[in-house]
Amino acid sequence: MRFKHLAAAILVSLSSSSTLANDEVIPQLAEPRIATTYINDAILPPAIEWHGKSEALLVSADNPWATPFEQNGLKTSPSYDETFAWLDKLIEQTDKLKKVSLGKSPQGRDIWMIIASSEGADSPEELQKNGKASILVQAGIHSGEIDGKDAGMMLLRDIVIGDKGALLDNANLLFVPIFSVDAHERSTQYNRVNQRGPVNMGWRTTSKNLNLNRDYAKADALEMQHMLHAINEWQPDLYIDVHVTDGIDYQYDVTFGYNQPQGLSPASYRWLEQSYRPAIEAELSAQGHIPGQLIFALDNTDITKGMSLWNPSPRYSNGYGDARHLPTILIENHSLKPFKQRVLGTYVMLEATLKTVGEQSTKLRSAIQQDRYNYPQQLTLTWKEKQQEKGWDFKGISYRLEQSAISGNDVVRWTGEPELYPNLPVMGNSVADIRVHRPSAYYIPPQWADVIERLNIHGIRMTRLEVPTQLSVDQYHLSQPVFSGKDYEGRQRVSAQAVINPIDTLLPVGTVKIDTRQPLGDLAILLLEPQSPDSLLQWGFFNPIFTRTEYIENYAVEPLAAQMLQEDPKLQQAFNEALKDEVFAADPKARLRWFYQRSPYFDDNYEKYPVVRQR
Repeated sequence: MRFKHLAAAILVSLSSSSTLANDEVIPQLAEPRIATTYINDAILPPAIEWHGKSEALLVSADNPWATPFEQNGLKTSPSYDETFAWLDKLIEQTDKLKKVSLGKSPQGRDIWMIIASSEGADSPEELQKNGKASILVQAGIHSGEIDGKDAGMMLLRDIVIGDKGALLDNANLLFVPIFSVDAHERSTQYNRVNQRGPVNMGWRTTSKNLNLNRDYAKADALEMQHMLHAINEWQPDLYIDVHVTDGIDYQYDVTFGYNQPQGLSPASYRWLEQSYRPAIEAELSAQGHIPGQLIFALDNTDITKGMSLWNPSPRYSNGYGDARHLPTILIENHSLKPFKQRVLGTYVMLEATLKTVGEQSTKLRSAIQQDRYNYPQQLTLTWKEKQQEKGWDFKGISYRLEQSAISGNDVVRWTGEPELYPNLPVMGNSVADIRVHRPSAYYIPPQWADVIERLNIHGIRMTRLEVPTQLSVDQYHLSQPVFSGKDYEGRQRVSAQAVINPIDTLLPVGTVKIDTRQPLGDLAILLLEPQSPDSLLQWGFFNPIFTRTEYIENYAVEPLAAQMLQEDPKLQQAFNEALKDEVFAADPKARLRWFYQRSPYFDDNYEKYPVVRQR
């Protein structure tokens, strides 16, 4: 029965094959043919048959070094155990590959990383000695989107067994085949209904139901904490995060993107846009693929409305890379392209990346250094949308709208026919909105240990005060907190209005000082400024400051208010002014609270952000 489901994806001759009564195909020649028998094919848009030069990268199923993907008809991806059993055998053949664990998952699985270097380095210190740029490639952050794993296995095979060993002459490869390892093993043919293969796919979120590509800033997941530690320890020069899209149909099979020019790493952007992208797109095109930039339609039912240019925040891999000045590429292969095509496109992109980085490592590292030590005096926390000057000649697929008898709405029916949509408008959040002046330092009281530890996980440098220290600093007073109505990624998010005031304060022993003139200073600012969408405050790390724990009874506040008015004529004037507000005047509780808030009995720390800024 297994071969009955896989038959149409097995390597067969396009011109000469035998067909049985049940439509199974007998393999005869090792020429690839498109897969047509995924379980969800009947409900997906038409598949476009594809053949490209990159098919020459495949070896026959009976080759002793065929990957499980190649052995099983280009439709399946191996389990966790099968993946590392195959990789272990490959590692035994060479001194160029080493395997290290980044740490264990919540369910106890190792998150393995393969170090590929011509010198056989097995530690960060040994790797850095060879002086070459290092590329960190992770697959399976969403483990159903696993193309990078199978592509990376093929590429490592060809480096060790084939003729591509020279790729390591000028660059190192750090390869994480499966990032979300527990979710990878929650595998079934019924995951990711919008995706054309592999047959069995892992789950999107971790065993604790956290989305790792929403976790970079808050770093709640154990898996993410291991990855951030690895980034700090191994210090890659380029970070690649391999995904598969959802959404609309189009001609592009490999799309990829990175930070925008208005972000925190403009020199890295210029290298990626002017040097990296042209080289990668040229190689993908030469191998029969159709590369493009990341695709997000403004309206999935009307392509003519245009596209959205994404400027990601640090909760995402590429937004996080921008904040910490690590050039980061988000690959989004097209989910409606068959698994074979996506894997081969990823292989081509990874191989071309090794070549390009090897040739241009000096330029890449120079760009990183420029960004790390730029220290802009104004940082943008939030952005507004604007139509971009340049439109997009979009290589789409034609479609029609039909009214659904099921939903009653118009639904898109993709035809499978290519169509060019010229000069589509592009909207992007590229206009600065909330901006802050760069402080020289932040100070965090020692009782906020979870915040301090989270910053330490990111690799942000800090020192502790060894004696009580009197300082003039600025502190945010927060008001009108708005809490999310439901849980998001395991947390109750909050936003608030923020007003900054100068104060003199005595900082206790153990207070942590974070100097912003450090390579990760910009990241620290985005994590500590309360109006930053991915600040630790907005992720709920400081929610207790919004809780009032001391109150005053009416019988006490009435005489207190009378006493305060008698002693302070200016307070009487302010109260008279407040009474002009009819809503306030008609609310006895609000009137009494007005006096309590101005009395020495009120909690001086209520809604005060405990992290202070030094000018």
